[in-house]
Amino acid sequence: MQLNTFKPTLEYAKQLDQEDSLSSFRDEFYLKPDSIYMDGNSLGLLSKRAERRLIEVLNDWKEQGIDGWTQGKHPWFSLSEKLGEMSAPLVGASSEEVIVTGSTTVNLHQLVATFYNPKGTRTKILADELTFPSDIYALQSQLRTHGYSPDTHLIRVKSRDGRFLEEDDIIEAMTDEIALIILPTVLYRSGQILDMERLTAEAHKRGILIGFDGCHSIGAIPHSFSKWDVDFAYWCNYKHLNGGPGCVGGLYVNKKHFGTAPGLAGWFSSKKEKQFDMEHTLTPADSAGAYQIGTPHVLSLAPLIGSLEIFTEAGIDNIRAKSLKINHYLMYLLEKELSDFNFTLGSPREDKKRGGHVSLEHKEAARICKALKENGIIPDFRAPNIIRLAPVALYTSYTEVWEVVQTLKKIMNDKEYEKFKNEREVVA
Repeated sequence: MQLNTFKPTLEYAKQLDQEDSLSSFRDEFYLKPDSIYMDGNSLGLLSKRAERRLIEVLNDWKEQGIDGWTQGKHPWFSLSEKLGEMSAPLVGASSEEVIVTGSTTVNLHQLVATFYNPKGTRTKILADELTFPSDIYALQSQLRTHGYSPDTHLIRVKSRDGRFLEEDDIIEAMTDEIALIILPTVLYRSGQILDMERLTAEAHKRGILIGFDGCHSIGAIPHSFSKWDVDFAYWCNYKHLNGGPGCVGGLYVNKKHFGTAPGLAGWFSSKKEKQFDMEHTLTPADSAGAYQIGTPHVLSLAPLIGSLEIFTEAGIDNIRAKSLKINHYLMYLLEKELSDFNFTLGSPREDKKRGGHVSLEHKEAARICKALKENGIIPDFRAPNIIRLAPVALYTSYTEVWEVVQTLKKIMNDKEYEKFKNEREVVA
């Protein structure tokens, strides 16, 4: 799609909304009047269906008590497996390869504890310097538990420009000292998509296991983890998947690794039919369920039932198609309307390299974000100079995108941002 095929008028934005095949899903979500939400890549909005499923699970607790584990509308004992099955099409995996459990960082700890096996010269972990800090903290602590210094054993591939990573640079860093690779599917600042298929193939050529952090891609772009032979992946469910704040996370383990003992075991690692035998010898599940640890947070799982129902109906390929189009439209308007105000687009232009949000760079970014909020628009700020804008395919309209850019133009023309300090809030 070419940016120059768009028109900058409100009438054209309304026409795009009329042609939008996903527009009916907008009614599924709670949208605040007189507000435009552009931060779904940090926390997705509540859907009415997610709310209903939560109420149903609460009612199971109210009516069934402990029998809610096996009875009621959504039996809790197998809910993580059910949600894994519903999530599997989003990541391109079989149902037994996916489980909804833990949180992003807990699942990373589990997977590294399971698959990081330093031997001989292969003792180091390869990551990158642009990844989300929580992943780095986890990797550093895992290295320390093995007696290694993160200063020498955590290798971080450098970015050439501070925005993007080059796959060639990552591959060059896959030396015979690397035991494990952890990379993001989508970079959280710029929205760059890494070539997961290529990186996996190159890692495996060298005998290295590779896993991906899918927090900024699951629910926004299609994946083919099994086809690509990815070893493992992990993600949160509260961004593009709209599972709610702190929603239980997800993980994928390639079935070729089934039978590998979980590095961090707990009673939910068990085969379901053995779990209540209360033996002191673990019999792990012969699926991704083996990499659960403790009892799932059922009330946090519940909204995801409704959210994933919506994704099943909408289809991830349709979601991606609209995401690409509406983000193209956003970039077109930004360049058309804001060329006089020293903004820089910090996201890739190529479709195959860009995830579900657009990064806009400006030296006054923190102040501009505050001015946007005062005008009823919810963006996201990332230090030091990034405004992230995320038109979400399921609930953002083209008209809203047009209004966002017009408001941003007004803020810059009138210098409304100057009344704010150019520093982030406690929660950016």
